[in-house]
Amino acid sequence: MNIVASTVVFTVDDLAGSRHFFTTYLGFREVLDTPDFTWLGRDDAAADILLRRRDLERPRERAAQPVVAFAVTDLAREHARLMTEGAPITEQLRRNPWGEWLTRLTDPNGIVVELTEWIAPGGHPGVG
Repeated sequence: MNIVASTVVFTVDDLAGSRHFFTTYLGFREVLDTPDFTWLGRDDAAADILLRRRDLERPRERAAQPVVAFAVTDLAREHARLMTEGAPITEQLRRNPWGEWLTRLTDPNGIVVELTEWIAPGGHPGVG
């Protein structure tokens, strides 16, 4: 098996809200937009995202909060940009003892986006 692409699928109530979140704050672009779903992509190694409108005739299932994680470079700069743009940051930039810097945003449908940068112990985001 040779995997050539990846797509993360989220079922959401507010399709426009999630589309705006991912295109405004995380640099995704619309590949295809229909009344029932939106396919978003980037030109780097990020997985594509498919936002699917929830079937309103089915009862809403309680599920774990969906999370998509992206490893990025220069997280400190990205965090500052997101703060300036008023992004819905739900966890401020912090350093974990195992060498990871992390921040989280949450879109209008509860999708958590985790941005991480792996660094040498004792280092700072954006530095090795």
